[in-house]
Amino acid sequence: MTRYKVILEYDGTDLIGWQENRQGPSVQSIMKDAIGQFCGTRPDVVAAGRTDSGVHALGMVAHFDIDGTYDAQTVMRALNFYLNNKPVSVLDCEIMGDDFNARFSCVARHYKYIVLNRGAAPVLQKNRVYWVPRKLDVNAMRAAAKKLIGNHDFTSFRASECQAKSPIKTLDRIEIFQNGDEIVFEFSARSFLHHMVRNIVGTLIEIGLGKQYDIDEIFAAKNRSAAGPTAPASGLYFVCADY
Repeated sequence: MTRYKVILEYDGTDLIGWQENRQGPSVQSIMKDAIGQFCGTRPDVVAAGRTDSGVHALGMVAHFDIDGTYDAQTVMRALNFYLNNKPVSVLDCEIMGDDFNARFSCVARHYKYIVLNRGAAPVLQKNRVYWVPRKLDVNAMRAAAKKLIGNHDFTSFRASECQAKSPIKTLDRIEIFQNGDEIVFEFSARSFLHHMVRNIVGTLIEIGLGKQYDIDEIFAAKNRSAAGPTAPASGLYFVCADY
């Protein structure tokens, strides 16, 4: 049995997310099918993060075990052959020791969220950004974002269906960049709560539109209704993971 680590790029627009279930195509099911076509078995494929429906990835890390030992480049070429015309691509592949785990060995995860801030709706970037036609105050969003960095109880930014044992998380980094009509939010942490990034972005956008949200009060409330709306999945990207 050999363990392989892969780096995946995918467009989540028409997928139900990472996790395989009977409701529709997922990244996990597509990968398991491709591996099955290559070597005859559908092993479990474990990811660094379980992205939701509509969320994209630039460099999702995953691992799986298969019988026998194939050259990593052979595995990558074979999987990409069977992934042809699928919204998933293998960017890199390497053989790892049995102690490597894409999920539990991870020490940091990085996401970005892209907002298109202009009057005209996106055409080429449809389903890949969150379109906000009203002008956003980037400086106000940056000032609020600084208060989110550090170790906090993120209950107010947590989805009701979140299964994490604790709402306490340490957010290591939030940066907000503007390049023309695009505003990019970058996040880094060891782990995130369900919808945490999208709920933070939704709140910061409300602040950027002039809404009076106080981050300290939101934390203190420990209630999801105290924060802003959940930003759409279309603008969210899993960027990479550190090990």
